[in-house]
Amino acid sequence: MVEYQKFTLDNGLKVIVHQDKTTAVVAMNIIYNVGAKDENPELTGFAHFFEHLMFGGSVNIEKYDEPLQKVGGDNNAFTNNDITNYYITLPKENIETSFWLESDRMLNLAFSEKSLEVQRSVVIEEYKQRYLNQPYGDLWLELRPLAYKVHPYQWATIGKNIKHIEDAKMEDVKAFYKKYYNPNNAIMVVAGDVDFDEIKKLSEKWFGPIAAGDEIVRDIPMEPKQTEARFKELRRDVPVNALFKVYHTCSRLDNDYPATDLISDLLGNGKSAILHQKLVKDQKLFNSISCFISGDIHPGTIYVAGYLTEDVDPKVADKAIVDILDEFKNTEVSDEMLNKVKNKYTTANEYSNINILDRAMNLAYYELLGDVEKINTELDNYLKVSASDIKRVAQGLLIESESSTLYYLTKE
Repeated sequence: MVEYQKFTLDNGLKVIVHQDKTTAVVAMNIIYNVGAKDENPELTGFAHFFEHLMFGGSVNIEKYDEPLQKVGGDNNAFTNNDITNYYITLPKENIETSFWLESDRMLNLAFSEKSLEVQRSVVIEEYKQRYLNQPYGDLWLELRPLAYKVHPYQWATIGKNIKHIEDAKMEDVKAFYKKYYNPNNAIMVVAGDVDFDEIKKLSEKWFGPIAAGDEIVRDIPMEPKQTEARFKELRRDVPVNALFKVYHTCSRLDNDYPATDLISDLLGNGKSAILHQKLVKDQKLFNSISCFISGDIHPGTIYVAGYLTEDVDPKVADKAIVDILDEFKNTEVSDEMLNKVKNKYTTANEYSNINILDRAMNLAYYELLGDVEKINTELDNYLKVSASDIKRVAQGLLIESESSTLYYLTKE
């Protein structure tokens, strides 16, 4: 059981306090409710760009990392299609340093031309290294727009086109910051050997004076139901042929999300999973194959990703996957198999809350989903999933006419 207390400042900042007297380290985690899905289709990559810009210095603090390093702290951040997450860990004696640093960059970034150009160069180089200069690097740049035609999940966090970052103007950057980087669009968690009243005082002292931003009205277009199978073939300089299949799933908030997650584990999590046993071990069509879900807040996707054995026809391998998925969705899974993946999830869930920083991240994310108590109840929702639930959800999920398939092949 993860215990916590919460309050909200007058400017809308939600604060969660989790006390753990067994650790000398304090974690501060701030989630901003903005990700790649919130971007203008003509100005993509901005959420990720801001993850970098936020370390470029604020009005009162020229170099973000320096004061943190002086007090023995560490920090980092990440962006996905739904959120942008910033975190700090530091000794509890120096906790106020984290309030000073995070409140100042929430109050006002420096927005110097130098910082803009430095971080622009960093992001462009990241794009080249991760997406262009390594095998299968552009996979998500190809697969997302194949699966999504309307919803902004159609582009990766790096952006639809790196030109959007190359051409980003100062006024565009400032407008994005003004809209999304406000206390009423953020959730802060402070976890460790901390006192609730002290955290409340520090929050009011450092974050209380920051004005709330305008209410954000989101009008994100939902993806319509896919009615025809989609297919694309690529030729790239890669070591082996690969095959990727995508099916649409429910949202992270849906009651069927736990069953959907367990389906991906049954099919493709580890060497005992169905796809590995049948397609790698028995039929030897693939060197490796996995199945996983995106876990998006809006309706997301489930992926089958396989790397083919040499000289195997991709069409033969594709049909083998479809045959196994058809058999899976029309056969009730055994209690033994279902309990096995539930046990795996139980272990993973326990591990996800061992570290104080992970606990802080989880508390912030569940609060963003609308119910922080999910940190304590999510496991029960997984354990309640029955074999009949798995079959029912799989039948509505693994529909070939609603799939998108990418053959990622070696150059001829």
